[in-house]
Amino acid sequence: MQFSGTYTALITPFRAGELDVPAFQALIERQIAGGVDGLVAVGTTGESPTLDTAEHLEVLRLAVEFAAGRCQVVAGTGSNATAEAIELTVTAEALGATASLQVCPYYNKPSQEGLYLHFKAIAEATGLPLMLYSVPGRSVIEIAPETVARLAADFPNIIAIKEAGGSVDRINQLLQVVPEEFSILCGDDPLTLPFIACGATGLVSVASNLIPDVIARLVRACLNGSFDEALAIQKHYYPLMRGLMSLDVNPVPIKSAVAMQGHCTAEFRLPLAPLSPANTERLTMLLESYNLLP
Repeated sequence: MQFSGTYTALITPFRAGELDVPAFQALIERQIAGGVDGLVAVGTTGESPTLDTAEHLEVLRLAVEFAAGRCQVVAGTGSNATAEAIELTVTAEALGATASLQVCPYYNKPSQEGLYLHFKAIAEATGLPLMLYSVPGRSVIEIAPETVARLAADFPNIIAIKEAGGSVDRINQLLQVVPEEFSILCGDDPLTLPFIACGATGLVSVASNLIPDVIARLVRACLNGSFDEALAIQKHYYPLMRGLMSLDVNPVPIKSAVAMQGHCTAEFRLPLAPLSPANTERLTMLLESYNLLP
């Protein structure tokens, strides 16, 4: 298995404090109709820290059920507790997930050896393909290229990384040390074009919750080498991509945007707070400028 194309980091819709199952199903249908290659359920954008274990697994189960084999389903089953990550990953495999996203442990600040042993234990406990997730903005530390290379060499099911450190040079560093078949995916929508130009094979996207067809078209153009087309798309949609990440912490802007379209409620779990009135106005104007509101 290889990771290539567009993977939507799904929001998790809530209504009156519970999972909004119809909204979640409709969201997945829009993603598939828009041409994405895969879904990432219960990642950062899916508000994983505020889901209890039963809810976490229910969202994964529903994602597999609603996708119905029409695209890949990557289960967000990482944790800063290795035993919990193993439990979630083993269960996700039993539920029929295609692969697992494994975030760099946050808060603990383990050494690179600790990271190696963490991912080693997970890889040995499951047959699922694993996508590492380096996101120093949330984890404080990164998964060093040398650690990624060591894991890729030692465990055949560690086959990809979602790179969300904001550095194009990290792609160059990784490509020097990982196997040729190892997949590197961009973790920041605005950096899609330069990441793929340097050798990334796809994107894990936040914006595709809102505009899956556009993001899928952008990624396809990049992967096909049609960089003039890709640049035109990126230039046009950059203000939207940037706004969805800068008006507040992810996933507050993207869920608010989807809610403005009428597809879900703008409901978050504490400690996430709703978008401020001033930023709600800015987001409304931004969506109106792209004719994205009903």
